[in-house]
Amino acid sequence: MADSLKDAPFKTVQVEALVVMKIVKHCSNNFPTAATGSIVGMDKEGVLEITNTFPFPTVDIANLEGGHQNDASALAAAAPRAKANIVYQNEMIRHLKEVNVDANSVGWYTSATMGNFVSSSFIENQYHYQRESDRAVALVHDVSRSSQGALSLRAFKLTQNFMTAYKEGKFTTESLQKSKLSFKDILVEFPVNVHNSHLLTSYLHQLPAIPTDEDLTLPTSLSDLQRDPVKLPLNPSIDVLDLSIDPFLEKTCDLLLDSIESHYTELNNHQYYQRQLAREQTKITAWQTKRKAENAGRIAAKQQPLPEDEWQRIFKLPQEPSRLEGMLNAKQVEQYSKQIDGFTANVSAKMFAVRGNLLPE
Repeated sequence: MADSLKDAPFKTVQVEALVVMKIVKHCSNNFPTAATGSIVGMDKEGVLEITNTFPFPTVDIANLEGGHQNDASALAAAAPRAKANIVYQNEMIRHLKEVNVDANSVGWYTSATMGNFVSSSFIENQYHYQRESDRAVALVHDVSRSSQGALSLRAFKLTQNFMTAYKEGKFTTESLQKSKLSFKDILVEFPVNVHNSHLLTSYLHQLPAIPTDEDLTLPTSLSDLQRDPVKLPLNPSIDVLDLSIDPFLEKTCDLLLDSIESHYTELNNHQYYQRQLAREQTKITAWQTKRKAENAGRIAAKQQPLPEDEWQRIFKLPQEPSRLEGMLNAKQVEQYSKQIDGFTANVSAKMFAVRGNLLPE
């Protein structure tokens, strides 16, 4: 993972505050349906600057006869690679060029719920962008986590090894062993920085604080603020003393168990394939042994031997299922595990802090 980040054409993703607000608004308005859109910007000195964004239009099939919410989410998730949206994106970029705005497509964004974003649709979308340009990222905004006041915005790319394997379309056991590709080599995450314009920064510096004295001398310039920063009064808060478990911990554990069950289902399917392959190979070995014995008798009788490769026409070996879905499930399990670790870290520290008062003497 560190090597992939080192070899990347950029090291950090810088997102404008206005872009963050657009993404948050679009994803929140469409929650729980998935929301996707395009992001534009430019690569500058190892920093991928994302300066603008626009959402992809989707058909609201949930309101159609026989439509379901899952269908709407699936349609929205596949929107970045839809032909109509590709035309729409090119048209929007052309309009941005006309008004002298950064108009280089640098990827796409999508919404997520409880960190559930690693899927075949996500991989296909990112592969669609990344095969055109190596400077393409996927921004993932977790609406559920952000609803608690902490913005969750992450940037991902597919690793070069996974891009090569996905292009070949071979995810068999033999190919994975040769390439040494595992679920940890699917995605590489980049640090995300939120950037404000100079006008907005100046405005924030000039916001007056709550006066603590009647005769308060306000700063007259930005240099006054730099020499003597405004010290806001401390507001007491008892929220940090709350010992309740994170409300998303239980839901994340349920999702983790579902992902583990899916992983075991894929594992059972592969084990079934191995049993079927072993049965067919046993039949082939028995047939070849019998044919060799027949040919030995025919040669002794000075007769023409029968072909020994005829088993390829008689027997049909089962095709190995793709291991890609299992890799994606394993990656999603890793994402849930990291979330649970983050949820429990603060709670565990608080519980140990008050342990002496909770234990009976």
